[in-house]
Amino acid sequence: MKLQFAKNAEKRVQPDPYILKTAEGYFIYATGAEGVQVYHADSPFGVWEYVGIGLTEEGCHKYWAPCVVSREEKYYMYYSSFPVGHVDVHEQAVKVAVSERPDGGFRYVKTMLAPFSIDPHVVKSGGNYYIFYSVNDYKAERAGTYIVVDKMKDMFTAEGTPVPVVLPSLDEEIFQRDRFRKGQHWHTVEGAFYFRKGNDHFCMYSGNCYQRETYFVGYSHAYGAEDDLRKLKFKKMPRSDVYEPLLCRNGEESGTGHNSVLEEDGKYYIVYHGRDSDPAVGGERRVARIREMYADGEKLYLK
Repeated sequence: MKLQFAKNAEKRVQPDPYILKTAEGYFIYATGAEGVQVYHADSPFGVWEYVGIGLTEEGCHKYWAPCVVSREEKYYMYYSSFPVGHVDVHEQAVKVAVSERPDGGFRYVKTMLAPFSIDPHVVKSGGNYYIFYSVNDYKAERAGTYIVVDKMKDMFTAEGTPVPVVLPSLDEEIFQRDRFRKGQHWHTVEGAFYFRKGNDHFCMYSGNCYQRETYFVGYSHAYGAEDDLRKLKFKKMPRSDVYEPLLCRNGEESGTGHNSVLEEDGKYYIVYHGRDSDPAVGGERRVARIREMYADGEKLYLK
C-alpha cells in the first residue's frame, strides 16, 4: 500500500526510499534531482511529512539512492551524484556525508568510490562495517550492472577488495539490447539491501529498470555463521535461471522496486517505490509504498 503523506508532500515523489528508525521517529530518504529528500513520521503507518532537502553539493545534481547509518550520535549518508551539466550517468560515484541529526544538515565529506558506482547499502556485521553497491562489467557474457560487497576500513573508506554478490543471469534483467555495441545486451542488477535473520543472509535487489515491464525485486540468499560478508556464497532465489520475482507489477501498481527493509516488533516490512497502474491515478509518479514481508529459512514472502 502507498504510504500516507501530508499535504506538503502530496505532489512529491519518493524514488528509492530508504527507511530508518531513530529515537526521533522514522525517516525516509529518497532520490532527488536537486538533493536528497527527507521525510518524517511518528509511525511507518502514520502521516509522513516532507522535511526538506537533507543534502546538496555545490555543482552537483541527481542525488541517487541514499542510505543512512547511525553510529555514535552521528548519521552517515551514503549516496551518489555527479556534476551539473554532465549527462552521462556513468559518472555517478558513491560518496559519504555526515550530520549530527537525522532530519538534515548532511555535509559532503568524501567521494568513496570511483565512477561508475551507485546504490550503496552500508551495514554492520560482527565488529565491522560492509558496503554493498553496484558497478559495471562491460566484458561479461551478460554485460551490465551488478552488485558487489566490500569491507570498510572506517566510515569513510572502503578496503578496495570487493567481491560479486548478485550477477545478471536472466533475459528479464536486460535493460537495453545492443546498448554499447551490436550483440551486447545490457543488464541491470542494482538497489542492494542486505539483512540477516539468524544464519540466513539476504541480499535483495532490483532487476532491470522501473520503466520496463519486467522490472522486479528479487533476492539472493546465503547461509552461515560467517560475519565477513565477503565470504558468503549468495545464490539467487529460487534459481539463477528462473524469473520468479518477490515483487513486480500487478493489477494495482507497476514500476515496483528499489527497496529497503524495516524490522518492527519482530515483523519485517519492505518499503519500495511504485506507480499506480491506472495512468489517471499517479501515472509515472514513483511514490513510497510498504508491505509486510516474511522470512522463513531461505525464502521471503510478501503478505
